[in-house]
Amino acid sequence: MAFGITRAELSQWKQRVTRGEIAFLTHYWLDARFPGVTTVTKVGCADLLKLKAWCEQHSLNPAYIHQRPPFPHFDLIGPRQKEILIKEELWEHISRFRL
Repeated sequence: MAFGITRAELSQWKQRVTRGEIAFLTHYWLDARFPGVTTVTKVGCADLLKLKAWCEQHSLNPAYIHQRPPFPHFDLIGPRQKEILIKEELWEHISRFRL
């Protein structure tokens, strides 16, 4: 379950994904499969080749892309989430979600 974001933020992420941009959406998240993990960053892009290239650029396996049209995305969790948010200079995501 996602929480900690507004409808407007989700809508903006969806619009950017649909336009073929690499878009980031961080939110609070709880899933029993991942104890201790409280946030996820969804990195979305409707252009799958672009999203796969982004994954490879960050040494992430593109096989884990959730191919769910119209919003394909890769879920960043755990230590790699913060590492990549730093590389992408997404400081607001880091501070807002206390990463």
